[in-house]
Amino acid sequence: MRAMKIRFDLVFLCAIVFSMAACSVTKPILASKEHMLVGQIRPGMPAIDPNTAIYELPVNSGVSYQDVVESLKSISEGLNFVNPANFPIGEHMKLRGLDPQGVKEVHSFCNLSMGTEIILDHPEFLVFAPCRIAIYEKQDEHKQLKLYIAMDRPTFDLQSIKSPTVRAKKSAQELETKLLEIMDRARKGDF
Repeated sequence: MRAMKIRFDLVFLCAIVFSMAACSVTKPILASKEHMLVGQIRPGMPAIDPNTAIYELPVNSGVSYQDVVESLKSISEGLNFVNPANFPIGEHMKLRGLDPQGVKEVHSFCNLSMGTEIILDHPEFLVFAPCRIAIYEKQDEHKQLKLYIAMDRPTFDLQSIKSPTVRAKKSAQELETKLLEIMDRARKGDF
């Protein structure tokens, strides 16, 4: 009888351990409808990864850093964006005796006609303002420095807001779409 009770206890214990192990298996998290809010890309642009705030584009061959900077300025002004600040991070690194390994800078952009709704509905969204586009060099697959342009996606940042309004979502999507256009045109050296 004692042997039978021990066997029953052992079987019961194994069942509990197996069920706990089965419950602890990590299951994939499915993207929510909230997570799928993204801006619209232009033809020829890579798809947006909804799992990251960063959208990065390589600058086209033959387009210089100066071309990108002038394009950003011209295109953004034409789309009613202001460029209130630029941060030459690479230059500051050099002043501290560090090698920035190519261009490293951030340009800020603001268009209140597109972002006002987000800020009125969710003032805490100001922590993400103004929008930023980075220009930087990093090694490509051939270990050569290549120029890139990237941004922090407003629709991804909006996920940090609890229960964003429909108006804020629409505004973030519109803002992101325009920033994607600016980036795509600037990487080609358009004006």
